[in-house]
Amino acid sequence: MTTNFFANKHLEIIAIVAVVLFIIAFLITSGGGEHEFGGSDDVGSELVAELTGMTVDDYEPLIPQYEPPSGEIEATLFALQASFGGLLLGLVFGYWLGQRKTDS
Repeated sequence: MTTNFFANKHLEIIAIVAVVLFIIAFLITSGGGEHEFGGSDDVGSELVAELTGMTVDDYEPLIPQYEPPSGEIEATLFALQASFGGLLLGLVFGYWLGQRKTDS
């Protein structure tokens, strides 16, 4: 029984093509010039200041942002967040793989 190699690999091929297209789009859009990366907090604060007529420094958010006491704690929290994200992705992909094996 001969089967086509690509017959059961539709999802994987689509994912690879999507990643390659994303990388190409990123390289094209970030190719030249000076870029200053600002977060959505900066944009939101500037918009609120513009709409209210206040300066950005006078604006006080309703919920204060948590600032860790040191860079080490900040890095640890970031690593913890990344590990939870990786765990969640692993669980989802493992579940999908398990479902695929039980269906066939």
